[in-house]
Order: sequence, then structure tokens, then C-alpha cells
Amino acid sequence: MATSKEIENPESRFSAVLASAARLPGVRIHREEYLRKALARYCSENEIRRAIDETPAAAGIPLDVLDKAANDSINYEAAKASALSAAAGIPGFIALPATVPADTAQYFGHMLRIAQKLAYLYSWPDLFSDDSDDLDDATKGVLTLFFGVMFGTQSANAAVGKVAGMMSKQVAKKLPQKALTQGVIYPIVKKVAAYLGVQMTKQTFAKSVSKAIPVVGAVVSGGLTLATYLPMAKRLKKHLAGLELTKPGHRVAEEEDVDGEVVDGEVVEGHESFPTIPGQHDADDTAAKLEKPHSS
Repeated sequence: MATSKEIENPESRFSAVLASAARLPGVRIHREEYLRKALARYCSENEIRRAIDETPAAAGIPLDVLDKAANDSINYEAAKASALSAAAGIPGFIALPATVPADTAQYFGHMLRIAQKLAYLYSWPDLFSDDSDDLDDATKGVLTLFFGVMFGTQSANAAVGKVAGMMSKQVAKKLPQKALTQGVIYPIVKKVAAYLGVQMTKQTFAKSVSKAIPVVGAVVSGGLTLATYLPMAKRLKKHLAGLELTKPGHRVAEEEDVDGEVVDGEVVEGHESFPTIPGQHDADDTAAKLEKPHSS
């Protein structure tokens, strides 16, 4: 009975999907390899090496250059997510029990991939620095907040800003463990996770409906994925790019303790929305168009 209640709990449901997606092959992004590949078209070898050793901000890489690299990665991941979603929609209604969970997993996997890529471009530390298959609590917390930003929750925006501010002040190479697992930030993480669990259920239902008719379902499913994934990725990119952490000149220290930072103030919950139908996304995202994907 306790297990059943835990599965039905939106927060637990989202956390379980997040953990499962993080274990999928190819989901975890190797920070050094990604930065080298993403910046190769725009930066010198010295800039790339410093971006890897410290951060892109410490390397003095202009924000417009980082934005170009971010757009390349967003378009690449959006195209892959849409293609896989369309492929999952081909079998039709009879295969729904198999395709819907698989489609949800790959969709969240691609959300994890772009969240990591954007984080590394905009000077966040390595989120998967160890070889463990399991997420540590701090990484789980910051990824939950990133997803919250992508889904349009104001509380997640505020929390990500606070965490970035703490890291910017302490110029550290690691996430603030205590802030993300205790105190003020942790309740926000739990609240965002619960909200995302509810939205995830709604999204799964929408995808189930889109897959009910073979072939036509594939087109609708791929289009639905593109219409939701692309603006969400753009939303996270815009938020991370505007943080103090990404401004050129911020340097990192090898060993700094950011856990002692006290986060003051309340987080005000604003209007939360999630685009589940093509066309229903923020005005800032309407200009986002899928270009020919670059290999990122």
C-alpha cells in the first residue's frame, strides 16, 4: 500500500522518471567533450581550453557566441526528440502500452541532454562528475529546478537564480550541496517536482491521444514534441543566459565551500503554464524555428 501511494505521489513520480531517464544510454553529457565540440566553430583553442579548465565565462567568451552554440544544440536535440517521437507514434493504438512509456522516457532523456548542454555553456559545473548510475541529491535538485524553468514555473526561476548567485559569489566548481538538499531551496525543489509530476501525467495523456491513429499519429506526435520541446529549451536558455554566473570574467576556484551561504527571502509562486498544444507557448518563444540541425 505504501509503495502504491508513493507511485501515485506526483513528486515521487517525477523523481522516478528523472532518475530513470538519467540512466538511459547517451543521456549524460561529457562536459569537456561537449564544450570542445560546441565551441570549436566559434572560439580559439586557448579559449576552449580555458572554458573547459574553468568556465566559458572565465574564458571571456562573449554571450552572443554562447547563444549561437546554445541554439545549435537546441536545434539538434529538438530534431532528434521529434524524430524519435514520430517513430514511436507509427505502431498505433495497439502498441500504446509499450510506446508511451518509451516515448516519455526518451523525451525526458532529451530534456536532460539539453539541460546539461545549456548548463555547461552558461558556466555551471559538471553535473555528473562521478561514475555512479544514481543521481546525487544536489544534482537531482538542480535538474529538477532546470526542468521547472523549462515548464514555466516562477518558483524554479527564482530558485535557479539564487543558486547561481551563490555560486557566482563563491566562484566554486561544485553545486552548493546543502542549499539544494536542506534549508530554503530544498522545499522549492520538492514543490517543483510535485508540479512537474502532474504536468508529466497530462503530457503523457496528450501523447497517448496523438498516437491512437497509426501514421497520422506519428506526424501529430512528432509535431507535438517539437512544439513543446523547442520553446521549453529556449526558455531555459534565456534564463541561464541572463544570470550573473554567465557574465564574462567570472573565475572559479578549485576548493570553495558554497554550502554555508544563507538564502534569504521568500520565493513567490507566479503563473505556471506548460505548452501542450502547438502554438500555445510564450511570445518570447514564437520566433523559435527549427533550423537544419548541427551535430552537437
